[in-house]
Formats: sequence, C-alpha cells, structure tokens
Amino acid sequence: MASATTTKGATGRNTLNAILFYVFLVIFVLVSMFPLIWIFKMSIITKTELFASPPTLLPANPTGADYAQIFADTAFQKALLNSTIISSATTVICLFFGSIAAYAIARLKFRFRNTVMTLILALSFFPAVAIIAPLFVQFSQVGLIDTYWSVIITDTVFALPLTIWLLVAFFRELPVDLEDAARVDGATTIQAFQKVIVPLAAPGVFTTAILTFIFAWNEFLFANTFLFDENTQPVTVVIPNFATIYTVDYGAQAAAAVVVTVPLVIMVLIFQRRIVSGLTAGAVKG
Repeated sequence: MASATTTKGATGRNTLNAILFYVFLVIFVLVSMFPLIWIFKMSIITKTELFASPPTLLPANPTGADYAQIFADTAFQKALLNSTIISSATTVICLFFGSIAAYAIARLKFRFRNTVMTLILALSFFPAVAIIAPLFVQFSQVGLIDTYWSVIITDTVFALPLTIWLLVAFFRELPVDLEDAARVDGATTIQAFQKVIVPLAAPGVFTTAILTFIFAWNEFLFANTFLFDENTQPVTVVIPNFATIYTVDYGAQAAAAVVVTVPLVIMVLIFQRRIVSGLTAGAVKG
C-alpha cells in the first residue's frame, strides 16, 4: 500500500514538473519572440494605428502598403544585393583561409598551439570601435572607401577567428588514419585535405558557413563607417534611411527589418538539424 502511494506521488510530481517545464518553455519562447512579432505587427498596420495610444495588441486593419513601398524602393533593392555580395564573399574567404588554418592547427604539433588558439579566439572579442578610425584613414589612403572590399576585409578579420575555432574542433574529431590511407594511395597532403577531410567535415563547414554569413549580413558598424554611396551600402545601413529630417517611417523600417530577417530564419529552420549536428560534432570525444 505504501509502495503504491509512493509511486502515485512520484508520478504526480513528474507530471507537475513536466507541466511547469512546458509552461516555462512557452513563456520563454513568447518573451524571446515578442520583439519580432511586434515588429511584424508594426509592418502590417496603418500609420494611424501605428501611433495610436494606447497601442493595439492585434492589427485592426492589416495592410501591405509598407512592403509595397520598400520593394518599390530601388535603394533597398540594391542594398539587398549588396548585403548578399558582401556576406557571400566574406563567407567564402573565411571558409577558404579558415579551413586551411584550422586543419594545420588540428593536425600539426607545434609549440604554443594552445596559446595560438587562445589568441585567435581573443581576436573575436576585440572591440571593433577601437580600430575604426585608423582603418578609415588607411582605407582612404588606398582608395577602399565606398567599395565592397572595405567591409569584406573587416568582416573577414572579425569572422575568421570564429571560423577557425569551430573548424578545428571538427577536424580534430576525424581519424588521422583516413589521411594516412589517402597518402598510401598516392594523395598529397592537400589532396587528402580536399578529398577526404573537407567532405567528412561537411556538417561543421556548413554550420560555420551559416554563422559567418549571418554575422556578415547583420554587420552595421563598418558598413556605416566605410560606405557612403547607396550603390555599395548593405541593408543594415539603408534601413535607417527610411526617415526624413522631421519624421521617421517606422512602418517601412519594420517591413524592411522583417524582409531582412525572414530569409535567415527560413535558412536556419531548413538546416537546423545540420546546424545542431555541426555545433555538437566536436563536443563529445569517443
């Protein structure tokens, strides 16, 4: 009888814990998603409702006028293309140099290897604002201001440490025997790296590519400092331009923010399993 009572009590506690967990999870998701939901709501309401006090919780008269406005704006269309070019170039450069550096660190044995890894990671925490003025002077002298390369170079510098750090973990998990077998078959070190290591580390490379692309897509400081021409400005710089001296078009800014964010969200949702497997690939050693 006592055993049955104890079992029933344990079951009740487990049920209560499960309910509390899911309640906490729902609250956490709602709090996390609330800013995005509110931005989306701002993008589909009228100007009158936007400035209503107190604000409405749900849209009274949904409209797509702000989306029509931003997609008709040639500057915003060009900014989307600029962001794609800058982010893609940064990602490709980081993966190329980062994979080579990470492979060398993961496979070669040399002194101060851990120190090198620590310094690489420390670079990603370096305050970008501390070097913005010297970089502006140098880029002005070599004619890089108002060019894609001014932002691609700086984005690469700050994204490359994270790229190397992530890829080192994936390369370390791959057995060295695979490379030795490739060398026995006549492959060089570079061929073994290209044809054996990189394909096997695809989840890690893919994860790193996505994180690097998102970093470059969201970057604002360098783009706002080095790019003054609308022909080279990315969306992060163009979105605040939906304003005049006297007014700010919050609806258009909200619609532009949604358009810029949604592709990243869709990409992460589609490849979420590969991203998770990539992020956890080097976490456990068997």
